[in-house]
Amino acid sequence: MKDARRLTEAVAVKMHTVIKKNNTGLAVHEKGSMESASLENLCVLYHSANYIVVNKHWDIRIDSKMWYEKQTVQSQLKHRFPELADPGTYYGFRFCHQLDFSTSGALCVALKKTAAGQAYRCFKDRLVTKAYLALVRDIVAEEKMTLDFAIGKNTTEGKTHMMCTEGTDGCENPKSCQTELTVLEYGEYDGDPVTKVLLQPQTGRTHQLRVHCSTIGHPIVGDYTYSLRTDNAPYRMMLHAYFLHIPLENEPIHVTAPDPFVPTLDSKWAPQRCVNVLEDLLKSILTKPQTEIQEDPQPVHRRSSPVESEEHQAQCQQWLCEWNLD
Repeated sequence: MKDARRLTEAVAVKMHTVIKKNNTGLAVHEKGSMESASLENLCVLYHSANYIVVNKHWDIRIDSKMWYEKQTVQSQLKHRFPELADPGTYYGFRFCHQLDFSTSGALCVALKKTAAGQAYRCFKDRLVTKAYLALVRDIVAEEKMTLDFAIGKNTTEGKTHMMCTEGTDGCENPKSCQTELTVLEYGEYDGDPVTKVLLQPQTGRTHQLRVHCSTIGHPIVGDYTYSLRTDNAPYRMMLHAYFLHIPLENEPIHVTAPDPFVPTLDSKWAPQRCVNVLEDLLKSILTKPQTEIQEDPQPVHRRSSPVESEEHQAQCQQWLCEWNLD
């Protein structure tokens, strides 16, 4: 009940700010922004001795082994918190889950190996709750929908970087997955009809949200890949990891990353009719039991090794790839 009270209080805060204090850490109140990522403008949503949750920018990778890609979330963290980087890891920080290059929002980082193991266990046991905000093309007629399309790897030449739905030519090893979609607002983006939606993934397939939205004829605004390279006018893809709940036993984390899809931050977005209030939906998410959010990853935490081996790092990276919901 204490955790429920924390989040209920948090959703009362304006969406341009972030949640308030937690018993085990401090959530910093910062505003959303259309600024591009830089080393200096890392936005911290939550910080304790064990975890940092940041509001990841769009169009920035979490980490990279490419010498020319110097601007990543891990480089932002090293710049802001050099004393917290762990030399026993390849990147210096342990990312508890993935966000795609084009997606913004709440991203959790473990600062200790034991903390990483506890967070991994929550993901593995499907206890983590996530909710995303998106602007999608055209008018979504149904207020609430369950998108139930199995997704597999696209093996078609020229599309191997994409996922696809079962039945598509070249679709390999499709797996069942579901997404709950709730309409928030109808409006226009840069003069074209769009719908603002809340997306709740019930499984964790690669590109799940993007593929599901595209499959029903409502691709995410600015999604160049799943609009078949036609939607390239917006400055970003309009997908944002808005809410993250990790039910850690001693440090439950509830974080909301400020909604970037508001007219005060992006004048091209013009809402016209509200269907569901975001804060009300967030309260209902908190009180609704979550039992099936993610698919089972491979265990990646080893107690016996003081320094992470290459094999361990490879296992972790493979596991993280399964959590690329966007």
